[in-house]
Amino acid sequence: MKNKEIEKVYLNKIKKIKKYDKAYFDKDNPVVPDKIYDEIKKEILDLETKYKHLKHKDSPSSKIGYKPSGKFKKVKHEVQMLSLSNAFSLDNIEDFIKKIKNFLNIKDDQKITFSAEPKIDGISASLKYIDGIFTLGLSRGDGKTGEDITNNLKTINDIPKRIDAKKLPKILEVRGEVYISKFDFKKIDKKFANPRNAAGGSLRQKDHNVTKKIPLKFVAYGFGIVEPANFEKQSEYLSLLKTWGFNTNPLNKIVSTLEEIEKNYKTIETQRSMIDYDLDGLVYKVDSLKLQNRLGFISNSPRWAIAHKFSSEKGFSVIKNIEIQVGRTGALTPVAKIEPINVGGVVVSNATLHNEDEINRKDIRIGDTICVQRAGDVIPQVLYVDKSKRKKNSKKFNFPSKCPSCGSKTIKEFNYTTKKKDAVTRCPDIKFDCKDILREKLKHFASKEALNIDGFGKKIIQNFWDSKMIKFPADIFNLNFKNISKMDGWGDLSASNLKKAIEESKNISLDKFIFSIGIRHIGQENAKTLAKYFLNISKFAELFEKSQRKKILNYLLELDGIGETQINSLEVFFSNNNNLIAVSNTIKHLNIIDYKTNKSGIFYGKTIMFTGGLSKMSRAEAKALVEKEGGKILGTASKKLNYLIVGDSKPTIKKIEKAKQFNIKIIDENGWYSLLNR
Repeated sequence: MKNKEIEKVYLNKIKKIKKYDKAYFDKDNPVVPDKIYDEIKKEILDLETKYKHLKHKDSPSSKIGYKPSGKFKKVKHEVQMLSLSNAFSLDNIEDFIKKIKNFLNIKDDQKITFSAEPKIDGISASLKYIDGIFTLGLSRGDGKTGEDITNNLKTINDIPKRIDAKKLPKILEVRGEVYISKFDFKKIDKKFANPRNAAGGSLRQKDHNVTKKIPLKFVAYGFGIVEPANFEKQSEYLSLLKTWGFNTNPLNKIVSTLEEIEKNYKTIETQRSMIDYDLDGLVYKVDSLKLQNRLGFISNSPRWAIAHKFSSEKGFSVIKNIEIQVGRTGALTPVAKIEPINVGGVVVSNATLHNEDEINRKDIRIGDTICVQRAGDVIPQVLYVDKSKRKKNSKKFNFPSKCPSCGSKTIKEFNYTTKKKDAVTRCPDIKFDCKDILREKLKHFASKEALNIDGFGKKIIQNFWDSKMIKFPADIFNLNFKNISKMDGWGDLSASNLKKAIEESKNISLDKFIFSIGIRHIGQENAKTLAKYFLNISKFAELFEKSQRKKILNYLLELDGIGETQINSLEVFFSNNNNLIAVSNTIKHLNIIDYKTNKSGIFYGKTIMFTGGLSKMSRAEAKALVEKEGGKILGTASKKLNYLIVGDSKPTIKKIEKAKQFNIKIIDENGWYSLLNR
């Protein structure tokens, strides 16, 4: 058969599978026997294996199950459901503990107690009880807003519908994981790839009677809003959950030393295959809620908790080719195209090679046999080359000196921190016409961490880009949804849902907007720092004016956490007229919400700088307190500084002298604690 004929056969099979999925998952009315469904599914996968160019977004290899057409009501979480930072080694855990001790100003030999809890690979859910009655159940969603899946959660036997207990909080939000045991998974329909997908697909059914047929379980481990709280430790809360009728993990354990953490980790990892549910690691939480409160949060994750992932699975394959991908910042990333292999239950066909230095260091070549590891069970990477299997005519890989997308001469930028050239090779995109950079910026703009446009993922953006429907962020808000509804794989409903999601994304906080425009070296934390300074989009837009820019950048350099690297990036970005046009056009479509600061806080409207160590708390905790109370932290002394706090341990004399020069109020450590307590 010719390519066009093969593609036609393939697309017809995709249409059939899509139709069968809709009937089964959305309407609970299967139209073909399982055997026929499985045969068509296998034929699709075989065609994709044989003909590499075939890969449709609705292929069984790209998705699991069928997303119901009926949308659930979206509800904002009263307390955000944040994600966790990951650790992949004991060294990572040791660093985690050190950071906690440093933040809390605790001595190295002083123990901190942790609640060690197995991390079940399921679907997060939040259950709200008022006067003991289960009133609302939410999915995690994006952490800030979830979907109302109350009726589906009520079908789970492990979830109490009513709690009769003494001293039960009037408002209690229980958080936990919905999952399916390995044993039960064997008994349900095999259209689900694994227990996690089965749990997720079941919870998203619009008809709760469909969910009821799936043997879902629930294990409780956390809390959101609790009023009044009648516990002071995580372990105490877990004990209370049992008395309230919830299942908790029997493998939960209290640990206090690195040795105890290692022993417990190895024990559970060894038992992993024998446990009747999927585990992907352990979660460590500081047991004391008082300490949790002091530690607070970094970006979207708590300082007081971390996920310790189990060891990655490995496999061997052969590099067929090395391709260069150009990212939104112009970074050229080499990617190894390998013979597909199964690593930890996932078929891997790509592996990152990081950069030119990494290729040279490991001497990686096309045709090499390599050991591949899924880092943290997620990102495939090359561990090493088996040089005993290398062919005699093998040649070293020559990293391109020109951008493969636009042909610009590549560069390695000067790093202001290391005072050396970066390892990463970049496209400078001086003319603002590198297609790969522009496309990747669009993906970043719509991503979860930025505008968070629901249902507008990378594949759809790629499709719209290829169709020349979008080029710049502003184009997203000018899409013709009538035309979209007529496109292959779309319809009136899906186009309408996308339109709704784009409209909802227009309301965005200032810090997320700053992050969304993709300025080099301005991550989520830097974006927050800038938002705290500017407070609103009008002030931020002053950076667009050349006459104002230098003055603003000079002051930004004084902010804690903003250095030469960030200032240089801001200057380069806003000096580019194409960037100014793109950002200005985008702003017109958005409602950018002012950064909320604590106006009733004791440091509202004040700028504070620290020098020297404090005896009762760390500098990091002190800074966090200032920001919590509405103040701003400066890194250098200037006329705009209100207070210089001088600790007893090794204060910088130059900072003190400069503060005196500007007549800044200088406060010692006792004075600092008096400020906090007034």
